[in-house]
Amino acid sequence: MATIDQQFVEYIVKTLVNNPDKVSVERKIDEKGVLLSLSVDPEDVGRVIGKRGATAQSIRTLLRALGTKNDARYNLKIVNTDDLSSSDSSDSFSGEETSDSSEESDSSRLAEKTRAEMEDLDDLDI
Repeated sequence: MATIDQQFVEYIVKTLVNNPDKVSVERKIDEKGVLLSLSVDPEDVGRVIGKRGATAQSIRTLLRALGTKNDARYNLKIVNTDDLSSSDSSDSFSGEETSDSSEESDSSRLAEKTRAEMEDLDDLDI
């Protein structure tokens, strides 16, 4: 049975994404409070994060309000569900670049940048 905080995050995120069936929220209690790990379809990660992390920050703000009501401290972690083990992405991550795969390398650089931004957002403490 999902708790109210899990249901709250699921409801908000499912209204934002194109693939609501792939949204899942796991709940763990750690030394900092309640950690909610959000997993979405790789296509929907950008929708959940928003420009410059605005959407993710808004969700975290709403969670903070819920935490005030429930006397709990919530942290939201957006889990990267991209499969990095495919042969195409491993070639472009190794630094090898050919003229035929310039579009793939551009998307790989964009994916790397997005992953780095997600890690920075996960470290934010509201």
